[in-house]
Amino acid sequence: MIKNEKTNNFTSWLKENAKALLWAALIALSIRSFAVEPFNIPSGSMIPSLLVGDYLFVTKPSYGYSRYSLPFGLPLLPNRLFYSQPERGDVVVFKVPYDNSTDYIKRVIGLPGDKIQVKEGRLYINGQQIERTFKGKYTTLRNRTPAEHSLYEEVLPNGVRHDILEFSDEEVQDNTEVFTVPEDHFFMMGDNRDNSMDSRFERVGFVPKENLVGKAQFIFYSNNGYSPFIAFWNWGKSIRTERLFTRIK
Repeated sequence: MIKNEKTNNFTSWLKENAKALLWAALIALSIRSFAVEPFNIPSGSMIPSLLVGDYLFVTKPSYGYSRYSLPFGLPLLPNRLFYSQPERGDVVVFKVPYDNSTDYIKRVIGLPGDKIQVKEGRLYINGQQIERTFKGKYTTLRNRTPAEHSLYEEVLPNGVRHDILEFSDEEVQDNTEVFTVPEDHFFMMGDNRDNSMDSRFERVGFVPKENLVGKAQFIFYSNNGYSPFIAFWNWGKSIRTERLFTRIK
């Protein structure tokens, strides 16, 4: 009898609040689809700019909307609406072209019409070698083993400055062909240059504007892996407080 009473109370509550719950779900879905969406970083391809365990907000309006702005890539938008082209140096979330469903995050290096090449580890854009300045050594994992990398500040042609890592200048894809970026496509690279599957590789290639999800804006939480997000009692040991609410550049 007690069990039935509790069930009846819950059923009554659900009926009374169904409309409010539906509106709450629709509002949350709308915010995620058209305003901001949270993402977390599972790999080291954007070290040192983004670390494994960073949680960040991505703004959807930055480049307009396509089907990939919507949950599950629902084909409700035939074209990209309110399109605004990314700027060189933006950190962007996109659907990788080989399956149009997996989220990647990389930096925009090449714009439509650009010629991109890497020679002896140095980046060239439209035939000009990109300036980089050595800042010191940086230790991170390579093949699951701690390894010392060189940390550089790179300066793109539009003045955007960001840090990159190089294990050496003699790694895979440190000498490439010249890539000519097609119209309405972009050339993406990870900041951890020798540990990034990006547009230098055929598996990724050029990224069409339809696949852009949004611009990475700032980190709202960062966990060093000591404990999972739900283990709040260990947050003091696991949260990287110095990274909270920092802008991504």
